[in-house]
Amino acid sequence: MRRYDCISRSTRFLILVALSAASSGCYYMQAAAGQWELTRKREPIAEVIRDGDTSTELKDRLLLVQAARQFSIDELALPDNKSYRSYADIEREFVVWNVIAAPEFSLEARQWCFPVAGCVSYRGYFSKDAAIRASMRLARDGYDVAVGGVSAYSTLGKFSDPVLSSMMTWDDIQLVGVLFHELAHQVLYIKGDSGFNESFATAVEEFGLERWLESNGRPEDIEVYRQRRHLRQDLMALVADARGELREIYAAAIAEDEMRRMKAARLERLAAGLSTTLTRAGRDPSGWSNGELNNARIASVTLYEGWLPSFRSMLARCEGDIRCFYAKATELSRLEAAEREARLLALAGR
Repeated sequence: MRRYDCISRSTRFLILVALSAASSGCYYMQAAAGQWELTRKREPIAEVIRDGDTSTELKDRLLLVQAARQFSIDELALPDNKSYRSYADIEREFVVWNVIAAPEFSLEARQWCFPVAGCVSYRGYFSKDAAIRASMRLARDGYDVAVGGVSAYSTLGKFSDPVLSSMMTWDDIQLVGVLFHELAHQVLYIKGDSGFNESFATAVEEFGLERWLESNGRPEDIEVYRQRRHLRQDLMALVADARGELREIYAAAIAEDEMRRMKAARLERLAAGLSTTLTRAGRDPSGWSNGELNNARIASVTLYEGWLPSFRSMLARCEGDIRCFYAKATELSRLEAAEREARLLALAGR
């Protein structure tokens, strides 16, 4: 099968990334090497489908991707470009592992700044071992840390992002949802505001999935998706309650030992609540219990859900007109951070 030629634009970009910060040379070099691997392994989806050696299962998944990709253009006004027109077999479970860190007594995630993405609340590694080593260094410095595998990510249109083999085991709902989510980052992205970016993309994902399932006449899957979303909302309500109480604890004028004890007790209650809610819904709670609940894990969840009620309200005000929604969100993105937050709070009724 023919692979995409290594285009000079991508090569120049990788070199610039690798040389842009001498103080973080090793990190940038692994990032450049990891992105180069994806670029090198890309194959046009149409050619993978036609290839006689491609399994029927993979062909079916890629045909689904093609149909959803066209829907994203025709119905969601998402970018009509080369993103998700190719496939890359990365031969591992996750493409990157994200490291998130937060101080022991704060729910504000540490920020890292990069040439393209700006400042974000996580650091991605193409090697799990490298991510774990980085998390251990941060833990030694007193941070709460969380490490999570990521099956897909967006380069914000800087590259022609491929569909990855790590995405192929997902069901239709998750696969199509992630495509819409990652493409939404190409519509709107604010450097330095991870919470805004992820919540905006999640809103587009929700909106797009509902309409995609409706257009394909899949009422059973619509119900499955809505049940998942309702469960997610229940879980996020528990996290929000814990987050509010933890902020009060961290702001209190009490000794650190007492603050540490109160933090541990509140996190233990949160873990119990999450486990009970998931078990009642017939879901495995181990996804939450496998990793210790801490400030970093709470911060990572908040990135994707924190402003979601605000964006849902914005969509409702636009009466489901996605172009209106993009325009209103873009207006918000141009405001200073404090005013943007105030507008988002008003939209959420807070």
